[in-house]
Amino acid sequence: MAEAERIIGTPGTPDDGGEHAAAPGAPAGAGAVGASGEAGPGGPETPAGRTGRGRRIAVLFAVAAFAYALDLVSKMLVVSRLEGHAPIQVVGDLLELHAIRNPGAAFGFGAAFTVIFTLIAAAVIVVIIRLARKLYSFPWAIALGLLLGGALGNLTDRIFRAPGVFEGEVVDFIAPKGFAVFNLADSAIVCGGILIVLLSFRGLDPDGTVHKD
Repeated sequence: MAEAERIIGTPGTPDDGGEHAAAPGAPAGAGAVGASGEAGPGGPETPAGRTGRGRRIAVLFAVAAFAYALDLVSKMLVVSRLEGHAPIQVVGDLLELHAIRNPGAAFGFGAAFTVIFTLIAAAVIVVIIRLARKLYSFPWAIALGLLLGGALGNLTDRIFRAPGVFEGEVVDFIAPKGFAVFNLADSAIVCGGILIVLLSFRGLDPDGTVHKD
């Protein structure tokens, strides 16, 4: 969590020696301007900057809500219509819909650590919500929204499904040939993670600044 907050910076604290440092000749205490044209963590936030941040936070939660709703509805349909029935072939034997209950992490890993994975998912949700306060990048808003929606989807299963609270088994149903069975929440988490890696390689920080290492 500390590492995640370090990427964005603590509100109101200049990032010494980083990309947020004031330019030579600028007034003392002036913050850097990010790629979005808004003041960085060390500078005053203008009304336009607050509006821009609000829009990006709205994007984050809209993406999260969409991913969560899609995952929730798909699992409800799978439980009601697919569990206890033969797998449905979607693309021959290359892709099937096959309902299973997964006590482990994404793609069936770590079945013996259900409670641990539940706590990790809850921690991820808390970190993302805390990061949202310094979010000025639309791509990062989308990436974090995917992570948040996916984490919420699987956490809902962990809390409300059998065998019990924090030990519930996740509903998986997407079964590619020769690969682990997964669900839409897993897909959202993976897509969000890949997007974050790409943004990091491009040097784009969640606060909208661009750095070159």
